Amino acid sequence: MKKLVSIIVPLMAVGLLFLITMCGNHSDAEEKTPLPVKQEEIAVRVVAAEMQTLSEPVTASGLVSSATEARLSFKTGGVIDQLLVEEGALVKKGQLLARLNLTEINAGVTQAREGVAKAERDLKRAQNLYKDSVATLEQVQNATTALNLAKEQLSIVQFNQAYSEIRAPISGVILMKLMNEGEVAGPGTPVYVMHAGAGDWVVRAGVTDKDFVRLRNGQRAQITFDAYPGQTFTGTLSQIPQSADPATGLYPVEFNFNPGGKRFSYGMFATVRLEGAQGSSYVSVPVDAIVEGNGLNAFVFVADGDKAKKIPVRIAFLRNDKAMLASGLKAGDKVITEGSAYLSADARIKIIN
Repeated sequence: MKKLVSIIVPLMAVGLLFLITMCGNHSDAEEKTPLPVKQEEIAVRVVAAEMQTLSEPVTASGLVSSATEARLSFKTGGVIDQLLVEEGALVKKGQLLARLNLTEINAGVTQAREGVAKAERDLKRAQNLYKDSVATLEQVQNATTALNLAKEQLSIVQFNQAYSEIRAPISGVILMKLMNEGEVAGPGTPVYVMHAGAGDWVVRAGVTDKDFVRLRNGQRAQITFDAYPGQTFTGTLSQIPQSADPATGLYPVEFNFNPGGKRFSYGMFATVRLEGAQGSSYVSVPVDAIVEGNGLNAFVFVADGDKAKKIPVRIAFLRNDKAMLASGLKAGDKVITEGSAYLSADARIKIIN
């Protein structure tokens, strides 16, 4: 019995020590658990988003050209025999500029003349036979028709023979020579480009159908040229086409502009900017409110009580210090301007306006 008591007592002591140790460790764990810290408020300023009706600017690229530009070509096709002037040459109205090799064309004229002669003989023979009651009236009429057709064919080839050369339709300057001697020119294929001379420069630019419907003749435009950096020229929309260029799908509009004494040349690159005639409604916010912009896609922070909400938006265009939004916000939303750089989604904020 004494041995049993002596075994139990040490075991109770060990168990009591274990309990004390566990209780102590538990108390330490409770003391080391961090207390929740209240999130720091970030001071911000807000402005209300506004609805505005504005015209989105139209921007297009173009080239300097001439208002009196003429593309000169042969009426008929053939081998170019002579090109009598070079680029930059001053020419007078009616001056011969180029001619085709007339071998084939002259042969066509000779053939047509022989056809007329044969038709005349056939008609005379038919008339004599008709007098002798050998030929019918219908045969005489058919021979008469054949003669008339032969004469018309002769007129056609003689006309083409006369227009197998190019003459200057106006006095001016040869801007470009597009073909060389010995090349085969098709009917209507431009050989020369000329214009009346300095002082009639225009800018021709291609615009999309979206911009085309917002343009009106007489609109003022701002035109810049790579050749004159930092300078802006005033222009006027002078010509709007009725159809798009089938090659590009763009509408080639034309702008007159004041050269302002500067030197211009055919083909100079230009950028045109003008306000569209039709306005659209946009939500306007300060540019400072835009964060994380990527092209036209960006984000803004909006005050929602004491928290900041991160909202994706799409930018239509910029106007001075305002960003016109195509989507994402509505008028009256409280947009955060100052302090937005320090915000994250659902951050606590304090408005200090």
